[in-house]
Amino acid sequence: MNRSEIREQAFKLMYSMEIQQDENLDEQVELFLESNSITDKNALKYIKDAVFGIKKNDKEILDEISKYLKSDWKIDRISKIDLTILKLAIYEIKFKELPFKVAINEAVELAKKYGEDNSKKFVNGVLANVVKE
Repeated sequence: MNRSEIREQAFKLMYSMEIQQDENLDEQVELFLESNSITDKNALKYIKDAVFGIKKNDKEILDEISKYLKSDWKIDRISKIDLTILKLAIYEIKFKELPFKVAINEAVELAKKYGEDNSKKFVNGVLANVVKE
C-alpha cells in the first residue's frame, strides 16, 4: 500500500468511528484492520497512530477547526466526512509535522472522492487558514 491508500484506510476507519461513537477504540481498530485484511506494517503503524493520536488530541483539533468556521457555523454543522478529513489533515500537520502541502493535497483528494460538491473548497479553505497561523 502506498501512503495515499494507507491514509484513505485511516479515513474510512475514522469515519466509521465518527458515525458509530463506540467507546471501545482498540476493538474497533482491530476489527477494521482484520475485516479489511490490512497487514502491511507501515499501514498498521500509520492507521493506529492516526486514530489514537486524533483521539488523544481531539479537543485541540476541534478547537483548531472551530477557529476557522464562519461565525454562524458550529462543528456539528460540518458533514461527518468533511470533519473526519479535517481532523486527519490537521493531525498530520500539527502533530506529525507532515509538510502542509502534502496534507492539504491529500485531504482535498479525499474530499473530492468522498465529500459533497463543495467539500473540496471547504476543506481546502479551513486547512489553508490553519497553516497561515
